Amino acid sequence: MQLTVTGKQINTGAMLRQHVEASLGAILGKYFKTAIEAHVVFSKEAHLSRAEVDIHIGRGIVVNASASAAETHAAFDAAAERIAKQMRRYKRRLRDHHAQAREAFEASERARDYPLAPLAEEEEKGPALVAEMSADLPNLTVSEAVSRMDLANAPVLLFRNRSHGELNLIYCRLDGNNRWVDPELEPTRRILRSKA
Repeated sequence: MQLTVTGKQINTGAMLRQHVEASLGAILGKYFKTAIEAHVVFSKEAHLSRAEVDIHIGRGIVVNASASAAETHAAFDAAAERIAKQMRRYKRRLRDHHAQAREAFEASERARDYPLAPLAEEEEKGPALVAEMSADLPNLTVSEAVSRMDLANAPVLLFRNRSHGELNLIYCRLDGNNRWVDPELEPTRRILRSKA
């Protein structure tokens, strides 16, 4: 696994890097031995240290967590604990899904991802396009999509529903509950789409 440890206004010495490497190595060794890369960013927020951990554990599967504390080691330990909890839940869901009969894996599609700059109050034209990237559009069941969104700590996930092949959306509401958007389509269109 490729590990990157960076600091924004914080000196990340050899001891901190060794601590990060040992902690992530133990977590990944327990849950996902085949992680591709990990990025850990330390920064200062007033009197607190903040640790942000991003781990790419597989094709399209990213785990994110962050935490703040008075010391950098404590901030990282809290973020690492959240990572371990997310991976434990994800691994349990995978184990439950593998116990049931599953359909064959289908290749995912590509979609465009456009991050937008926030609107300034004096701007009337709309948000400016910051970047244009392509992202995988996974082919998942609804429960797999919820699990993937929870694992990435993302507020929204667009995916192709494996049961009928149409685009679906899952997002986290302000009250903490997840919502699933499945467009109402004509039954004949779903049948034609599933045969294609």
